[in-house]
Amino acid sequence: MHTLIIVVTGLVLLGLFAYSAHFIGRPAVSTAVKSFMVLWLVISLANLGMGVFRAGYTLLEELPFFALVFGIPAIAALLVRKTLKK
Repeated sequence: MHTLIIVVTGLVLLGLFAYSAHFIGRPAVSTAVKSFMVLWLVISLANLGMGVFRAGYTLLEELPFFALVFGIPAIAALLVRKTLKK
């Protein structure tokens, strides 16, 4: 359940970045997506660290969840960039 909440949070954050970039202008979309990706990587790594250091999971147990938590919003961000740049 925690993973789903984090992924949905990432998608909502992406929506906020894309929404604000849409009003600024098309060139801002690329910058917004890059900014989102950097911020989301930091948040995802923090989530990974919490799982390893606080919850007691091993790194190998946490890596698949990191891939989901970072990957789903990151792929969505690339699709948003491709869609909004046209």
